[in-house]
Amino acid sequence: MQKRLDQKLAAIHADPHNAKDFIIADAKDADMAFGVAAPGPNRAGQCAHGYNDAEGCWRTLEDYRAQIRAVVEQDIVDIMLLSASNLEQLGMIEGIFNDSAITPAARANDTSDVWAVRGGRYPTEHPSRSFRTATLDHIKYGCLTDDHTQPVKGADLGLYSITFTNNIDWDYKSLQDFHDFRLEAERKRFRYFLEVFNPNVNPGIPAQKVDAFLNDHIVRTLAGVTRAGRPIFLKIPYNGPGPLQELVSYDPQMIVGILGGSAGTTLDAFQLIHDAHKYGARVALFGRKINLSEHPLAFIEFLRRIVDGEISPVEAVKAYHDVLQRLKIRPQRHLQQDLQATTTKKSY
Repeated sequence: MQKRLDQKLAAIHADPHNAKDFIIADAKDADMAFGVAAPGPNRAGQCAHGYNDAEGCWRTLEDYRAQIRAVVEQDIVDIMLLSASNLEQLGMIEGIFNDSAITPAARANDTSDVWAVRGGRYPTEHPSRSFRTATLDHIKYGCLTDDHTQPVKGADLGLYSITFTNNIDWDYKSLQDFHDFRLEAERKRFRYFLEVFNPNVNPGIPAQKVDAFLNDHIVRTLAGVTRAGRPIFLKIPYNGPGPLQELVSYDPQMIVGILGGSAGTTLDAFQLIHDAHKYGARVALFGRKINLSEHPLAFIEFLRRIVDGEISPVEAVKAYHDVLQRLKIRPQRHLQQDLQATTTKKSY
């Protein structure tokens, strides 16, 4: 089946000012960051395994996979981002993407600033260090192979992440590893999109210059990369309309997407995708914002309706609460609280 992602990428490149073809991705790769906590809190009551740590108890891997199956069946998102192990189970063994217009993708590297384990200090106290658990062979075929001309069993698309910290040693190492990844990806016929975070530690520059630091690093990093090795799009924090518009207008052929960050209120999510779309983003990748919502399928439907111009963010929040009431699902926040904008984290 032809994938919507490829159709939309072609349409956007044909007309960079095209705001109609907006790409939405569900990022279900959190098991490579949070571990046991990745599926989200178990709000049903007592934990099945009988263990309750200081932060509560958590849903299971099968709960997580069940939500992925439901989102794929719903058929609204364009990309489903997974860990290599979940891609193997759901994509290679169960074949849930075989007859789907949704493109599967896998996290191709897991830098230290996404090691968000309970009690860990990696994301906030140590400059990001590059690391890759998954191999491209295993993402595509589930095993090591030298033949990358055979039909893909898993995914030929992955997310590669890099975080610049203004530390010459670690940034140099990150760029060298990104260079090696690009060459391997080109040889093995593997596409990728590039995730670039704000510095995860104090970069030693004023806070108001972080967005310019990020934009310059993105352009500088990709300036030496020809079309064969470039990402199909970017995934970056939304640092406001000005920085986003600067990056989009610099090179209209470089498709820019925004990441969702931490969950926050429902208005936070709906306003973010609205504003990013308005100021030039053509992709949104929401992980926790979808996964931690009361009803992920309804949440996704409203994300799509917002970028399609059918409903405003505020009206979408109200309509979402109407859905929860109709389904007799208790909301995490009262409507008026959920209509408040808060400051959410833009990194792991």
